[in-house]
Amino acid sequence: MSNSTQGSASSSVGFSTGDKRPDHLLVLVHGILASPNDWIYTEAELKRRLGSNFLIYASSSNSFIKTFEGIDVAGRRLAAEVENVVEENFGLTKISFLAHSLGGLFTRYAIAVLYSSDDLTMGKNVTLQGAETDDSKETLRSGLIAGLEPINFITLATPHLGVRGNKQLPFLLGVEMLEKLAPPLAPLLVGRTGRQLFLTDEKPGKRSLLLRMTSDCEDNEYISALAAFKNRAVYANVSYDHMVGWRTSSIRRETELIQPSRQSLDGYKHVVGVEYCPAVSSDGPHFPSEAARAKEAAQAVPTAQNIDKYHHIMEEEMIRGLQRVSWKKVDVSFHDAPWPFSAHNNIHVKTEWLHNAGSSIISHVVDSIKQHEYCSTIFANL
Repeated sequence: MSNSTQGSASSSVGFSTGDKRPDHLLVLVHGILASPNDWIYTEAELKRRLGSNFLIYASSSNSFIKTFEGIDVAGRRLAAEVENVVEENFGLTKISFLAHSLGGLFTRYAIAVLYSSDDLTMGKNVTLQGAETDDSKETLRSGLIAGLEPINFITLATPHLGVRGNKQLPFLLGVEMLEKLAPPLAPLLVGRTGRQLFLTDEKPGKRSLLLRMTSDCEDNEYISALAAFKNRAVYANVSYDHMVGWRTSSIRRETELIQPSRQSLDGYKHVVGVEYCPAVSSDGPHFPSEAARAKEAAQAVPTAQNIDKYHHIMEEEMIRGLQRVSWKKVDVSFHDAPWPFSAHNNIHVKTEWLHNAGSSIISHVVDSIKQHEYCSTIFANL
C-alpha cells in the first residue's frame, strides 16, 4: 500500500509482516473553493523527500462550496476525517498539519476538537508557554491530537486575524468604501464563513468565533491545542497576495510590519525573512470592558470611527491570544516571479506548470519538517 493518500482514509491493511508502517501522519488542508487536487505537487514532494515514516493525507471533507458553511462546521468535519484516518492506519504515533489559506482556520478549529489534555502535577508552576512561576504546585500542560503526539502546525497564507480591516483583503485595494461594503456582502457570497472572517458573527452573550479561537473558552481549548505542538510556523506573502494580507497571515500588528527584504535566503528563492517569536505571557482577554463600551458605541452611533475602534480592539485581543504560544514567521515575496500576482496560489504550488515559483517555499517547509523530525529522533534516543 502507498503511504500517500488523497481524499480518502487509507487502510493499513496490505502491509506485510516485514513492512515498516508510517508512524507520522501529515495532514494537508486546502483553502476556500478548493480540493485535494491543490496539493498534487506538494504531496508528491513530501512523499519523495520525507520517506516512508510519513503518511501523507490530503483532506477532502471540505471541498469546494463546503468551505462556505462555516469555519466551525468545516473544522468539525476535518476533525472527524482525521479521526477516521487514525483509526484505519495502525501504528501512527505522531501528527502534523500543513494548511493553506482558509484551511489554516479549519485546522485550528479541528485540532481543538481533537485535543485531549495530559495534565501532569509538578513541583513548579509552568504556564501555557512553559515559563515557571512562583507557585509551589502547578500543572504542566501537554496533550495529544487525535490520540497522537502533535509535532508541526504550519500554515501558508492563512487569515489568522480574519479579513476585516485595512488591506486585510488585498483585492479591495485598501479603498475605504469597498472595505465598508465587504462585511455585509460577504455572507451573500461565501455564507457563514464570510460572516466569521469579517467578525460579524457575534450573538448576544457570544463573541465572534475567531475571537473565541484565540483562547481557551467554553467551546474548546483552542490555545492549549496549539500549544501542544512542538513547532508552529506561519508563511506569509508580504505582497501580491490578492486574498490574504501580510498582517493577518503573519499574526502581526500594523506597526510590526517593516520593509521586507528583496533578497532571498540562500537556497530558498522567494523566502525573504524568518523571525522566531517566543511566547508572550497573557492572562486572558485584556479589553473586555473597553471592548464592550466600544461595541455599544459602534451599535448606537455606527460611524466609521466607532466601528474601526471596536474592530481594532478585537484584532489586538486576537493577536495577544495567539502570542501566548511561540511562532516561526516566514515572510515570502514573489516580486521577481514570472507571475507575482498569483502569490496566493504560488505559495503552495496549486498548479505546477503555473505556480511553480512556490517550489522553493515547499522545499523550505519540507526541510523544516525534516529538521524537527531528525531532532526528535536524536532526543528520543538519548
